[in-house]
Amino acid sequence: MDVNGLIDDLKLQGITSKPVLDAIKHNLRENFILKEYKDIAYEDRAMPILANQTISQPYTVAFMLQELELKEKNKVLEIGAGSGWNSALISCITKNKVYAIEYNKEVAEFAEINLRKNKVKGVKVIIGDGNKGYKKEAPFDRIIVTAACSKIPSDLLSQLKNNGILLVPVGSLLSQNLLKIRKKGKDCKKENLGQFVFVPLKGKYGFN
Repeated sequence: MDVNGLIDDLKLQGITSKPVLDAIKHNLRENFILKEYKDIAYEDRAMPILANQTISQPYTVAFMLQELELKEKNKVLEIGAGSGWNSALISCITKNKVYAIEYNKEVAEFAEINLRKNKVKGVKVIIGDGNKGYKKEAPFDRIIVTAACSKIPSDLLSQLKNNGILLVPVGSLLSQNLLKIRKKGKDCKKENLGQFVFVPLKGKYGFN
């Protein structure tokens, strides 16, 4: 299967956002994975990268980005840089800087290499503790967490703009509910988007 076949499959699974589909078409997944998996780059499955981390399956990535309701000029924080693919897609959609925090130096360097190799200039990878967010650039229009949390990260909510969206998987190590949280003044509107399985977050909101 090639990228066009993947796009067709995503459409059949309910991905209707043209900006998301266009970003996937212009940021080829095969360029963000380990070389031994390139032959199956467009299968709808997660794949190992480094340090027991994974690149999420294309449907999960596309679904999350569709639910983020990304708009041009949105400032976005991603917790978990992974391969760099997700950040590249976000930057392509928003035409703005994406800040991706990664706790593992080896994984962060892998993401940076992939982004540089693919001439993606709109992503800043930060090695650090994603539990704390990134106060230096807060507040953010959107925050996306690509690792499983044991509870809703209040530190991240505090760095979200009013009417902003936080997308975060919350639950147990084995299964999480993907929560879409829209900030409304001092209140938050929460929506459960269904069950997913992510690698665990390290630190305060993880399972350590």
